[in-house]
Amino acid sequence: MLLGVAASMAASCTHPLDLTKVRMQTLDSTGTKHPSALVVLRTSIKKSGIRSLYTGLSASLLRQMTYSLVRLGSYEEMKRRISQRGKPSTPQLLAAGCLAGALGGIAGNPADIVLVRMTSDSVRPPEQRYGYSNALTGLVTLVKEEGIKGLGRGLGTNVARATLMTASQVGSYDYFKSTLLSRPIPMLDYQFHDGLLLHSVASCLAGTVATTVCSPADVLRSRLMAASGNATFLEVLKTSLHEEGPRFLFKGWTPAFIRLGPNTVLLFVFFEQLKAGWKKML
Repeated sequence: MLLGVAASMAASCTHPLDLTKVRMQTLDSTGTKHPSALVVLRTSIKKSGIRSLYTGLSASLLRQMTYSLVRLGSYEEMKRRISQRGKPSTPQLLAAGCLAGALGGIAGNPADIVLVRMTSDSVRPPEQRYGYSNALTGLVTLVKEEGIKGLGRGLGTNVARATLMTASQVGSYDYFKSTLLSRPIPMLDYQFHDGLLLHSVASCLAGTVATTVCSPADVLRSRLMAASGNATFLEVLKTSLHEEGPRFLFKGWTPAFIRLGPNTVLLFVFFEQLKAGWKKML
């Protein structure tokens, strides 16, 4: 539960950047120069006001309490069990991250669909907008219009992204944390200790790794979930490659990094502090 709370706290702080990333990934800019993150952010504020940057926040929180809670909770439990047999190796941590990520991707897929649709609605033509007022309304409407199968839209790419995300984010965080703790930095002659600075540096490095590894799956996931009708993964991939070239796979990398970097830092800092506080209470 602490992990879900920490993830929700982090998402509340970085939601405007997540919204900007999704809008960049789903914006139809064929034949024109791709707008920058700053342009998309400024346009959103100009058209709908600053409050519009928190469009879809209810879906984001629902996503954290399903996707993040399951993937991070599963990973911590797997790591705890592996640690009972000795210090976990990097391959073991990566394997645990992959499995935990897949479970989280399945659990959070419905909330992910609603989140993508709510945050990308304003850049769609009026006749193609979904108009979800909140996450629960969105889920009910989704099931009514597309059936239970609609909750699985983009599931494959979402599970792939969640697998990559958890292995690269949580696995690399543990790797960087243990590495920084075990050896001093030669150039600075500085030895890290378990504390806020260590958590911040390790999580920032983990956020950089996760953003780069997950970008292709993240873009395809957003486009599949934002699409109406029965567009398939291969159709979306083929059309995007034909119209925009392979560069589209890293579309929105900058806001993704600006969002995921701080989000990863806040996630692990909040979690470490909540965990320390919980241990004191017990």
